[in-house]
Amino acid sequence: MANNDFIAYKESIESTVAHLDTNIQSGLSSAEAKARIEKYGPNELEAEEKRSLLQKFLDQFKDFMIAVLLVAAAVSAFVGVAEGEGVADAVVILIVVILNAIMGVFQEAKAEEAIDALKDMASPDAKVRRDGQVHTVKSFDLVPGDVVLLEAGDVVPADIRLVEASSLKVEEAALTGESVPVEKEIIDLSGKDAGIGDRLNMAFSSTNITYGRAVGVVTSTGMNTEVGNIATMLASTESQLTPLQRDQNNLGKVLTYMIIAIAVLTFAVGVFVQGEEVLHMLLIAISLAVAAIPEGLPAITTIILSIGTQTMAERNALIRTLPAVETLGSTQVICSDKTGTLTVNKMTIEKAFYNNQLHDASEEIALDNSLLRAITFANDTEVDNKGELVGDPTETAMIKFAMDKGQDLKAELAKTPRIDEVPFDSGRKLMSTVHQLEDGRYLVAVKGAPDQLIKRATKIELNGEIVDITQAHIDEVLTNNNNMARQALRVLAGAYKIIDTLPAKVDSDSVETDLVFAGLVGMIDPERQEAGAAIRVAREAGIRTVMITGDHAVTAQAIAERLTILPEGEDNADHVITGAQLDDMSDDELAKSVKNYYVYARVSPEHKVRIIRAWQANDVTVSMTGDGVNDAPSLKQADIGVGMGITGTEVSKGASDMVLADDNFETIVVAVEEGRKVFANIQKAVQFLLSANLGEVLTIFVATLLGWQILEPIHILWINLVTDVFPAIALGMERAEKGSMKHAPRGKNSSFLSNGVMPSIIYQGLLEGGLTLFVYWYARFQMNVDNNLAETMAFITLGLIQLFHAYNVKSVFNSLFSDNPFNNKFLNGATILSGVLLIGVVVTPGINQFFDVTVPNGEQWLVVVLAAASILVFVEIAKFIMRATGVADRYDKKDHEAV
Repeated sequence: MANNDFIAYKESIESTVAHLDTNIQSGLSSAEAKARIEKYGPNELEAEEKRSLLQKFLDQFKDFMIAVLLVAAAVSAFVGVAEGEGVADAVVILIVVILNAIMGVFQEAKAEEAIDALKDMASPDAKVRRDGQVHTVKSFDLVPGDVVLLEAGDVVPADIRLVEASSLKVEEAALTGESVPVEKEIIDLSGKDAGIGDRLNMAFSSTNITYGRAVGVVTSTGMNTEVGNIATMLASTESQLTPLQRDQNNLGKVLTYMIIAIAVLTFAVGVFVQGEEVLHMLLIAISLAVAAIPEGLPAITTIILSIGTQTMAERNALIRTLPAVETLGSTQVICSDKTGTLTVNKMTIEKAFYNNQLHDASEEIALDNSLLRAITFANDTEVDNKGELVGDPTETAMIKFAMDKGQDLKAELAKTPRIDEVPFDSGRKLMSTVHQLEDGRYLVAVKGAPDQLIKRATKIELNGEIVDITQAHIDEVLTNNNNMARQALRVLAGAYKIIDTLPAKVDSDSVETDLVFAGLVGMIDPERQEAGAAIRVAREAGIRTVMITGDHAVTAQAIAERLTILPEGEDNADHVITGAQLDDMSDDELAKSVKNYYVYARVSPEHKVRIIRAWQANDVTVSMTGDGVNDAPSLKQADIGVGMGITGTEVSKGASDMVLADDNFETIVVAVEEGRKVFANIQKAVQFLLSANLGEVLTIFVATLLGWQILEPIHILWINLVTDVFPAIALGMERAEKGSMKHAPRGKNSSFLSNGVMPSIIYQGLLEGGLTLFVYWYARFQMNVDNNLAETMAFITLGLIQLFHAYNVKSVFNSLFSDNPFNNKFLNGATILSGVLLIGVVVTPGINQFFDVTVPNGEQWLVVVLAAASILVFVEIAKFIMRATGVADRYDKKDHEAV
């Protein structure tokens, strides 16, 4: 039985039965079923091994920046003990690192396991033939060769080769993404390659029977099913590092190199130029290196991301992993599933052809219109207890259309009850119902495929008059049918006839002849109006939208044109590609040509992952949206996976980084804007912290070279504590800068130090250090104060400079005064609080002695405040020069890339 060449959908029924060694009529014996379950295992999906809480906690320390901080804590503790200053610095760093790890574990703990969700989708029971009898068994007891009976409402319990099918329709949207249930047939596909959506002789595990009934033979169970294949892909797909995580790692490496260089240079100058003792200079160099590390950055980044998470939640975007907040801001391509994301996932009538004219669905229609009556009478839609329509989506669309026009179908059927029917059959593609009229005659209502129904019509109704149908009438009907089909509308026809007596046998031959043709209806799963607007906003922001769907190419192209993913009215065939065409392309070929395609149709889960990887091979940050099981591997592969909160399966949600609470594509674009703001705010915090630390390092380094004793370790610690952290967090509350969605996304090669941030850190750090050194020099040698007071003035100056400078970093290039400089109440509050804490240690008796500072007089305070405030003037001049010389524009073009 173990034949790797056996592909069930390509086999005939006879060869399938022979290969599986079973019997259609009696099924397997109980003994054989027991033997096979021991051989093949239970019909369930394997669970992924879960990580313990400790493993999740330790994973938080794999970040390069965190590793640097841990080394810094150890070195700081060593230096503190060696110099008799204690381990306060080391303790602060460790607290920051541990809190950051705890927050990361807490956020990750919210995530559901995707494989567990897949297991939950399995049908709890299945009806099988065993020992010649029909038994109900648990689905996990099914084995290859079991003969399964299916009917409407069942969940398919395994992959099954159909051997009997009566009007069978299977809803496979979760697996294929196709919005309309698939009509299954017992057909021979031997020698043909077919995607999942085209394997009409198969029913797949975890899909739903919406109509009809069937008998089939189980061909695959557990991990060997198509859903199992997805589970395998999901387990083997590695989660991608987010741009934020890459930036943090890169920043950590850059800082490490800079810190090592500073330490080595300081040590070399002290020992070889000034002749200081080796041990003394080693301690100074290490102290300087530790001071250069922005130990608060990981915690501040986490806080800013958490704030972004809360803001996004208020706007229906639920974040499952913190770095995903920022990743959306760098998204260059959004690959979106069609059904339910870009469309409303509800078939809707858009056109109606009757009285030899094409009408828009919005037009009024008479309630006694023959077409309206035909499509609602020949219909099996039911209304549940909640008043919701239940049934085949095409049939519910017809009832909804009639109800919207004011038809009381329940009352109509009470007057004209159904007394017989000829069910839908995929061979003749028609359905008919027979109704008792009040005058004793009978109404036959028929709906079905236009090309089949028109053959059975001998008359046509035109404006209430019944006339013989002519070839001209037929040509007009078929022309309108073809026109609607080219617009990707699914077209069905309606017809009727009135008979005096009921045939002895109600069947197709007796009632589906000599019909009066009533008209056509064209329906589609329409695009979400807000999705079209959001796609246009995304395009303006330099983001490409790509549609990936299991639907047919014609349908996908039409929807893509209506949404303006593709230009409407143009020949877009070259921008649409099918799964079959993808199969003929290697991964390298796809990577080279992926930018040519905007629409992918009839694709499988494997195709979706290949498409994502092809974009990633071009260094493009990709977001993938989806709601089905088939989307889960690509959601996990993408830089950020976006699941649907309402229609999405638990599997797709579990594989996602973000879930849309409203299933609205527009929310993605809103989240992109928020993500861009979050990145910009983290960038501001980085610029603020690194320029401040650079200012501190330069101050101490130059003072050491000049032999000045300018700042004590406790001064540096206090400045880092009160003037770094609060303003940096407040910068995370900044509003989005104007025009944030008017430029392309940042490229993958950009980082926290891109877009002019690195040169800004350097020149602003030089200014901070230079102004602090100037105040010390001016106080010590021009005002002739003692060293303690000069040191106090330098300490206050450096702290106040950083508070003034927090306002400079509200924008890299724009003037502080281009907008209200005080529009961030959090920054205003943080500045006041930090200022009070900074000045408080100077003017408060007892505390100032602990800090070894002296209270300045009025003139000295004036020097300090003017020098600190001058940072605003100098930076404004520098920004003006960069704008005037075009430097700002060059940075913007270099660091932002549209696809």
